[in-house]
Amino acid sequence: MKSYLVGGAVRDALLGLPVKDRDWVVVGATPQQMLDAGYQQVGRDFPVFLHPQSREEYALARTERKSGAGYTGFTCYAAPDVTLEADLLRRDLTVNALAQDADGAIIDPLRRTERSPSAPAAPCLSPAFSEDPLRVLRVARFAARYAHLGFRIAEETQALMAAMVEAGELAHLTPERVWKETESALTTRNPQVFFQTLRDCQALKVLFPEIDALYGVPAPAKWHPEIDTGLHTLMTVTMAAMLSPDVDVRFATLCHDLGKGLTPKALWPRHHGHGPAGVKLVEQLCARLRVPNDIRDLAKLVAEYHDLIHTLPILQPKTLVKLFDSIDAWRKPQRVQQIALTSEADVRGRTGFEAAITRRGACCWRPGKWRSRSPLKRSWRRALKGRKFARS
Repeated sequence: MKSYLVGGAVRDALLGLPVKDRDWVVVGATPQQMLDAGYQQVGRDFPVFLHPQSREEYALARTERKSGAGYTGFTCYAAPDVTLEADLLRRDLTVNALAQDADGAIIDPLRRTERSPSAPAAPCLSPAFSEDPLRVLRVARFAARYAHLGFRIAEETQALMAAMVEAGELAHLTPERVWKETESALTTRNPQVFFQTLRDCQALKVLFPEIDALYGVPAPAKWHPEIDTGLHTLMTVTMAAMLSPDVDVRFATLCHDLGKGLTPKALWPRHHGHGPAGVKLVEQLCARLRVPNDIRDLAKLVAEYHDLIHTLPILQPKTLVKLFDSIDAWRKPQRVQQIALTSEADVRGRTGFEAAITRRGACCWRPGKWRSRSPLKRSWRRALKGRKFARS
């Protein structure tokens, strides 16, 4: 019985990245032997055990065979005769088909590390890749997570992903799994890569039709030199990721212009009223994916009020109070900063405006930053009479 560190822990160590979770594969053991050694079994579909001291996961080496639809439709075979190489070759990507033994030696059956750990990610030899729709999202998430290292998706992998989408495999994904992968992608350095990857394989129109509908929708060139609203959306997500690590802010930025997808073509490139119109689309998207309420609520507010926020310096006191009432800023003051960051991402997420310093950004929402004699500060003082923020 031998144990090997496998998958992401080995991959990230080779890439010089922090290792968060460590998973192990055990070769040559039976479930009873694991139980006798003090391990606790936790896997229902295949033998996975928790180490009695570290509580890390130890899985028996296994192979898989497709037996049904979707990402749960697999029958696994776990026995002492399953080799480490057989276990590694069932994995989704070559970048994950790595192991390390107790002496620190790397086991690399596909000789990936002889090239580069961040080389294009081709699928492993397992035929199960094209039968597990979750892997479309996982590949997109990997692309986002490792984009800064030059990670690229091999053409073969892209073709497989597109074929899976065309075959309707994504219909078998549960909302919870789609959101889990999306939320994880939103925490990466380059979350926009996740959505671009999904669009490249036609998965965006299946999983996020509200976002896909923005492509080909023009905006006035005076304000949006990039013209295309879909392109602008991903540019704002790129900027939001630079401004804040907050998933709430990044998701709200992603959804801020959904209403433009409803504008009749006869009115293009103008989009009057697209903010309030987008609220229903945000609700629709969040209900479908079962997005947490706090994330949904911020996205709805940003969609509805982002245009008004751009006029903040010239708003009348009563309008300021009404705006703060609408976003519930008195009880939830953190929303002020969150909405300010989405506003800044919106302004700077345009071709030629990436380095812009805008009065509509975060500083505009912090009264203490305003010049003492500015009209905005005077208006703010009048607006705040009788109002108190809750302590956060």
